[in-house]
Amino acid sequence: MVRINVKVGPKGQIVIPKVVREEYNISPGDKIVIKENDQKIIIEKPTDPILELERISKEIKFREKIDVHSIEEGYGERWKKRKHTI
Repeated sequence: MVRINVKVGPKGQIVIPKVVREEYNISPGDKIVIKENDQKIIIEKPTDPILELERISKEIKFREKIDVHSIEEGYGERWKKRKHTI
């Protein structure tokens, strides 16, 4: 476990040290998630859901290729239907 001390600025901001940004591939504009658990603050970089699906499918030896475009189209269609019923 690495421990790096950082200072909170006047607006409540912190700088993620360069070594951590490089290790976790965090770039300007990236979104991160801040969680609280047992009096600890946890900073996570969310994973890309499509890459995560592909990783899981390989792990469970899913035999079919994941068609990202058809998944996106399906969500788009469901969203259109939902907007019309609201």
